[in-house]
Formats: sequence, structure tokens, C-alpha cells
Amino acid sequence: MDNFSDLAFFLCINRHGSLAGAAQELGVTPPAVSKRLAALEARLGVRLLHRTTRRISLTAEGESYLVEGARILAEMEALERTIAGSSSTPHGLLKIGATLGFGRRHIAPALSAFSRQYPKVEVQLYLSDRPLNLVELGLDAMVHFGEMPDVRLTARLLANNRRVLCAAPSYLEAMGAPSSPRELARHNCIFIREADETFGTWHLRNGAQQETVKVRGTMSTNDGESALAWALDGQGLIVRSEWDVAAHLRSGALRRVLVPWQFAPADIYLVFPTRTHRPDKVRALADFLLDRFAGHRAGAGGGSDGHW
Repeated sequence: MDNFSDLAFFLCINRHGSLAGAAQELGVTPPAVSKRLAALEARLGVRLLHRTTRRISLTAEGESYLVEGARILAEMEALERTIAGSSSTPHGLLKIGATLGFGRRHIAPALSAFSRQYPKVEVQLYLSDRPLNLVELGLDAMVHFGEMPDVRLTARLLANNRRVLCAAPSYLEAMGAPSSPRELARHNCIFIREADETFGTWHLRNGAQQETVKVRGTMSTNDGESALAWALDGQGLIVRSEWDVAAHLRSGALRRVLVPWQFAPADIYLVFPTRTHRPDKVRALADFLLDRFAGHRAGAGGGSDGHW
């Protein structure tokens, strides 16, 4: 069982992203964690982590050990539940990741309802404004927007999600609404950094027509809530996910522009590691969220016509 203990120990380090964090969870000192890690690397004959004073990162061997180790531990957990006769009742720790805005508004309330239905599952929600690495953080599942980040992951479509171009009525009254993508060049556009808009290039499609437009703007941020607040204040045009602006569009606080033209969608997925046996708690979460968001998937009575 020492090998299984080492696997769990290594997953703990990567879940916290630091030796100090792992030491706190394990109730030992950071030097003790460092010593045990060194002993593990010596036993395996490879280096598992690159370590600096500020951060740790996986080596190629460490990534393989982490991915396969997580799979082995999950299969062992499933086996023990089956032998104990408790596989029909999801239980244990369930770690989920999501983006800040969508996580707060939609995933956190969903998990509250999930917890009532499955009281034996301990739920941990991890929210971040940066892209999440499911494997390195040791998450059981995460909510992801857009294309799959890793071929080693499995995904289930939770909801279709358009990206729409809109602005406040005050801005449109002052500047006019663009009638074609080319007119965007004369407008003030609000950018969200770390996205395609960072570089001032927007890609639009209307049926077979495609346009790539260089746009400009005087305000940018890495926080979607701040960008949305600026748009509501009449500062300019913004491209946001439908879930984020639907209520403002219904109330009239924002208006869509260039309606026939569309941006690349950012469909919403529940993502988890690809495994032969998926733990009951993860299957229960997937089924619960798929049911909760069913009205927002095309062909399920929702999709692009669903109301967030």
C-alpha cells in the first residue's frame, strides 16, 4: 500500500500547487514534504517536479505519474466502494472548478441543490478568472467554455452559448449603431484581455460570409464583470457570452447590434479526466448538471433560444 500512499501524496502536492499547501493539509512541515518527495523521486529514479522558490511544475515523468496515478486511485476507490456495497450511494470529496462569473451565478446555486440531493458528497468549488488545469489541480470535474483544452479529457455538453455584440442605448444614441462589420472600426470597443479581442481583431460570420475586423478601444480589462459594467455605463460595444448579458438584453439596458452576424460560440462543457471507471459522485454530478441545463442545449427545448 506504500505505492498507493505515494500516489495520494503526489496528487496532494499538485492539488495545492506548493509543498507548503500540501504540508498544511497533511499536518506536517514543508521540509517533511520535501524530504518525502525526494525519497519518492529516488525510489522511482526520475525527477517528478521542477521546483523553484516560487512555484512547482510537472516534468514529463511527473505528468505521467500524476495522470495514471489519479486513474489508478480512482479505480481502487471504485473497487472498494463496490466491495463495501456502497456504490449505489455517491459519497466522498468532490472537487469542481469553474470560471468566476459563471461559477458564482450558475454553478454555485446548482451545487447547493446537488448537495441537498446527495448529502454524503462533500463539495469543494474552486473558482478562478484564469484557465484551470484539471489534472494539475486534482479536480474531479470542471466547467469549461469553448474548445477542449486537452485530448486526455472527456466532456459533456451542458449548454449552448452564443457570444453577442451589444451596447447600451446611451452609447448607440450618441454614436449610432453599426450596420456592417466594417463600421466597427469607427466605434469604441471594450476589450477583455486574454481573449481574441486583446489583439483588436474580431471575427464575424453571417451564413457563408465571413469578416475579420480590426477594432479599437480606450478601455480594457481582464475582468468580465468590469467590462460589462463599462458597457452598461455607455462606454462602448462589447462581445459577451449570452448567459452574461441575457438579463440586460431583456430589460433593455443593453441592445444587440449586427444581429445577423455571429461570433464563434463558446459552448459550455462539463469536463473530467478520461477514465475506464468514473466514480459514482462524478457520474451523479454530470447527470444532475445535464438535467439542470437541459433547457439550454439545442434539440432539448433550449439552446440558442433558451433564457438564461
